[in-house]
Amino acid sequence: MLDDMLLDDPSRLADADTGGWLRAAARAGAQVRSTAEAATEAGVDRIFSERPRAVVLVTRPGHAVAVANVVMALLGPGCSVPVVVSDEVPPWVGALDVVLAHTEDPGDRVLAESIDRASRRGARTLLTAPDSGPVAAAAAGQAVLLAPRVEVPPGFSFHRALAAWIVVLNALGLLKVDVDLVADELDREAERDHPMHESFVNPAKSLALRVADRTPLLWGLDEVATSVGVHGAGVLAAFAGVACDVAGYPQALTRPVLHRRAVQGTSGADLFADPDDETGGGLVRVLLLAVRQGPVADAVRHAAEEALPGADVLEPAVEVVGGDAVSAALLALRFELAALYLGLASGTLGGNPY
Repeated sequence: MLDDMLLDDPSRLADADTGGWLRAAARAGAQVRSTAEAATEAGVDRIFSERPRAVVLVTRPGHAVAVANVVMALLGPGCSVPVVVSDEVPPWVGALDVVLAHTEDPGDRVLAESIDRASRRGARTLLTAPDSGPVAAAAAGQAVLLAPRVEVPPGFSFHRALAAWIVVLNALGLLKVDVDLVADELDREAERDHPMHESFVNPAKSLALRVADRTPLLWGLDEVATSVGVHGAGVLAAFAGVACDVAGYPQALTRPVLHRRAVQGTSGADLFADPDDETGGGLVRVLLLAVRQGPVADAVRHAAEEALPGADVLEPAVEVVGGDAVSAALLALRFELAALYLGLASGTLGGNPY
């Protein structure tokens, strides 16, 4: 049962937040800034200055999967270099390739073997991971290891990994993202979502209340937004125990029964429905996620809003200036904080999320 009164009581929130999770999430900007500084000290711009034959994104369990999704969407189909996503380094990797990896598990032996393989074959490799254990040992003297400089509990490394990979892709000339601006906007988002701010002016608390006692349908209106939706679903499950549906809106249209329920849920037809009524399958909350801007994106958004007139539209670009990467990072943080608020208010948050 959701205790919505707790959300607007900073003292009770502080008591409930025994793991310091809200503070950890709010340090996303600091993680981005410190990661960029560590990359500069490690000479990332020099090491990764030459364009590779291929870029391999290694997706071990944890946030690496969501980060890879966001990076792939930011690069888009027009990327001039092949980008491969794999859960370990492929055997064909060689000296002409670049490998990017991330983990919070210092004992991930599969990743340790992958890093060793990539290094032995001469691939330029960057890894974000703790600085101890088999993974760090495999990277020692062979790969660029960016260890965390901002202390946060496990489960809060999304923005650190994203920053590191963006720094490399900037150096390779495949992206052009102002990482300092990303950090600044994350700091501003954390301030907007501060526990002291009441729900009606706090975007993360408002989002938590909107999805409470509902099944969230996270439908992206563009590839970048859909990729952030994957992260949103992950943190809602990890911190609040909430299961979500994630899809691009065109894909959602191919699910006639679920889409019909979404239309009914946004038309006001279920305003007084019982969320525990199993015959109705429970209530849904449609969140239309938008990152990209432009005529095509506008047309897709208008069509979705006409079909789902009561849907919530999360469009960070109207709040910030800085491009798709900034908007994606901001939306990811808002989902993290909303999931934490929801988990704390419902009493489901506790233990190690990963």
